[in-house]
Amino acid sequence: MKQHKFLKITISLILLVALITVASIFLSYNVLTVRTFSYETDKAVDPVRAVVISDLHEHEFGKDNVKLVEKIREQEPDIILMVGDFVNQDSTESTVVVKLVEQLSKLAPVCYSLGNHEESYMAKTDWKFPKEIEKAGAHFLDKEYVDMDIRGTKLRIGGMFSYAFGADGKDSAAAAPEDVKKFLMDFQDTERLKIMMAHRPDSFIFGDAASVWDVDLVVSGHDHGGQVVVPFAGGVFGGDQGYFPKYVHGMYEKDRLHLFVSSGLGSANEPLPRVNNLPEVAVVEIEKSTQT
Repeated sequence: MKQHKFLKITISLILLVALITVASIFLSYNVLTVRTFSYETDKAVDPVRAVVISDLHEHEFGKDNVKLVEKIREQEPDIILMVGDFVNQDSTESTVVVKLVEQLSKLAPVCYSLGNHEESYMAKTDWKFPKEIEKAGAHFLDKEYVDMDIRGTKLRIGGMFSYAFGADGKDSAAAAPEDVKKFLMDFQDTERLKIMMAHRPDSFIFGDAASVWDVDLVVSGHDHGGQVVVPFAGGVFGGDQGYFPKYVHGMYEKDRLHLFVSSGLGSANEPLPRVNNLPEVAVVEIEKSTQT
């Protein structure tokens, strides 16, 4: 009798855990959340409200992403930063992301940078992808930057998928490829507030890149917040960072730069689905530091 009761309790617990997991997976792909983060700078700025999105992976929140667009509209953004992986490497077309850019560009200036899936998609399917994104209304930035004046604040927005260091065994910034060094030296030569869109946080966290390059704020995605988020432990997977990565979601300080990492909006064909990990529209409030 006791064994029968124990078996019933065990089965009930297993079913409960399975139900909670299935519900968590569903929510992690379908229920948008908005999270707000603050970035303070000593530079002369008026408040700027930047929306950061990444890692859509061709997912749609309603037809033509109407729910995503409306959620972003509600945030009243001054600028929208799209930080890569909006297509999949095996996508056959770019209709989903092109329609999204067309809608978002009516809300605020849009900047778009490459992710690893765009790189593969362009190589396999559509090398004209950057022109399609620009025609839809965004600034497409890869080892390029654009200067903007927004609400009295002078910004320099750059985009770079490459690592900001080289493969010399020490991940030294000095060993970075010449085109990367040339771009970064040009990018940092300004008094404007410098924001770099780098899909992988890995691009600036290894070696001495964060102490060598003069970038105010790096915005990234790529790691999907760790894909599976364990309560009290955080995200599990972090690409080059390994398991339970340090730089996986939120605002960080590293050496001379700040780094913001979004948990993104979806995922592609990962070994595990997103779990306990709501798709994120991130708002980064850029403000003048109040510290004296």
